[in-house]
Amino acid sequence: MIDHYWIAFIVVVSWLLGVLDASAGDADLQYRACVKKCEETGCVGQRCFPHCKSSMEGVSNDVPWYMQEPLYLQWKQWDCQSDCRYYCMLDREKEREAFGHGPIKYHGKWPFKRVYGIQEPVSVGFSALNLAMHFYGWLSFFILLYYKLPLNKDKKAYYEYASLWHIYGFLSMNSWFWSAAFHSR
Repeated sequence: MIDHYWIAFIVVVSWLLGVLDASAGDADLQYRACVKKCEETGCVGQRCFPHCKSSMEGVSNDVPWYMQEPLYLQWKQWDCQSDCRYYCMLDREKEREAFGHGPIKYHGKWPFKRVYGIQEPVSVGFSALNLAMHFYGWLSFFILLYYKLPLNKDKKAYYEYASLWHIYGFLSMNSWFWSAAFHSR
């Protein structure tokens, strides 16, 4: 009997996943048409992207090393599709603003303008500050534990769960680092 409930649950969840879109902007027909046209032509309006190779021209994406994007831009993985999505999003938001509509999310992100190559500079700044504060907290705990508190005879801290706090510190610093990386893209 319980198996039937699980099967029904899985069927309902899979149906919902097929029906739902990630964001309201993703379902916008004008946005989708703009992205499709851009991926075919390599241009959004008057803006054309040199790294977009038109499928109609039959040019391969294998270009010599001196024609590739610099490494500081490659790590962001801004390719033809992401640039098409970004500039179609900006154009679509200008149209929506002209009609008096508010902004909507596209691919799970709000439509921010890039500043010095960073998509969400305030989020990157706060993530970096959180990283700095977690590092400061971990460093303070380390100094307190090993230099200010007395140690056991075998040079270990009296606090037996110190290693768990170190693991927690490293995991939290890792998550704030990757949060900054995510928001910069």
